[in-house]
Amino acid sequence: MSFPTVRPRRLRVSPAVRRLVEETKLAPSELVLPMFVKEGLTEPRPIASMPGVVQHSRESLRKAAAEAVRAGVGGIMLFGVPINKDPEGSGGLDPEGILNVAIRDVVSEVGDATVVMGDLCLDEFTSHGHCGVLDDQGRVDNDATLESYATMAVAQASAGAHMVGPSGMMDGQVGVIREALDAAGHQDVGILAYAVKYASAFYGPFREAVESSLEGDRRTYQQDPANSRDALREAALDVEEGADIVMVKPALTNLDIIAAVRAAVNIPVAAYQISGELAMVEAAAANRWVDRERALLETLTSIRRAGAQIILTYWAVEAAGLLRSRY
Repeated sequence: MSFPTVRPRRLRVSPAVRRLVEETKLAPSELVLPMFVKEGLTEPRPIASMPGVVQHSRESLRKAAAEAVRAGVGGIMLFGVPINKDPEGSGGLDPEGILNVAIRDVVSEVGDATVVMGDLCLDEFTSHGHCGVLDDQGRVDNDATLESYATMAVAQASAGAHMVGPSGMMDGQVGVIREALDAAGHQDVGILAYAVKYASAFYGPFREAVESSLEGDRRTYQQDPANSRDALREAALDVEEGADIVMVKPALTNLDIIAAVRAAVNIPVAAYQISGELAMVEAAAANRWVDRERALLETLTSIRRAGAQIILTYWAVEAAGLLRSRY
């Protein structure tokens, strides 16, 4: 019997064959670990809605950063959680604020062994929880916020950050930050731009992690999940303004957007596997509805396959270990 002569299953007959022909491969160096550091903690504090993730103390942050380097993780993205907040988010601009202190701590611990990044946004530091300063009508003031972002960028660069991650979705943020960094002599500090950041339902656990004070929502500056052309426009603007990397967030609900951005730009594309994505898999695994490790790697592979060269994921260290054992 000659039929079928074409048998795709020949390339699936064993783990060795499957590895040989695997089209999409993840590498630990492509993973970035987001980490939270809480001012005043003396030991790590678990985040209930994000199993396995903690608010770090300064000491535990240093140890965890060193562990990430040993695992081969490509980068670390730092978020600061202050004790005190105010309407201007001044703690984010303060060179002695928790985020800038944490950047110095981590750079002191790991040096240039990985890429140390700082989240550049005011939402963790404002008493109202928005990503910028408010005008007298309670609206986020885009241009006044840009002034704060410029100061914040220089503070993070002066603390030793290799890259800053503006995530507030203010118009013109990348250009203003690039100009401020260059004027301050930080021409080598890169910008990982949150170019596409949707107003998603999946940020809930993150807001617990940073103890968000958000009043209302962020739909006037984060993007509508129904729109795709808007995403490409934002990415193009960020490239024009000097972004070194553009990022899509969330990742799993926007695989089509990752692919479209990848096709549209000629710089690296990143994606952020956000807190709600982690929480869903962890909850399903806890109920034995899915195989946790397989689900973890499958979600990351889908993001990589869509075109993201860099993936921010809370599973970065664990995934790096699984990938080493796999390959």
